[in-house]
Amino acid sequence: MGLKLLRERYRVDLIELQAACEANYARLMRLLPGMREASGARRVALSQGERQLGVMALEVVENCPYTSTVKVRQEQSLPWLPVPQLEVRVYHDARMAEVTGAQSARRFRGIYPYPNAAMHQPDEKTQLNVFLGEWLSHCLACGHETEPQV
Repeated sequence: MGLKLLRERYRVDLIELQAACEANYARLMRLLPGMREASGARRVALSQGERQLGVMALEVVENCPYTSTVKVRQEQSLPWLPVPQLEVRVYHDARMAEVTGAQSARRFRGIYPYPNAAMHQPDEKTQLNVFLGEWLSHCLACGHETEPQV
């Protein structure tokens, strides 16, 4: 008699996802405080001692009364590593920021069957929003302006 292991079906943890999106909104507003009033951009250099690790570019690509769209990307990367790039929809009325695009993928579902043709993880949407939070937190903790302020 063979033992068949059943994997429990993934369920979206809405509280965790909403908390990540709310925290990402607060982080983005610290990095781009004038985002609601005007389109803007900012480059944040990341370094460790004298060694430059890269530059993170944030650019508001669309601004509407209640939402903004921000492109977040790393400018410098290793030759063997694709350049990370995320598209983030910022909901000012709800005070949330959600990843809506990554590389060439757009509009993520809450749950994916696994395996699937696109090789998305069952919790791909949550993972991307948590990754954005870690990326923004690192910029706030270790980043500095690329050009001196005048």
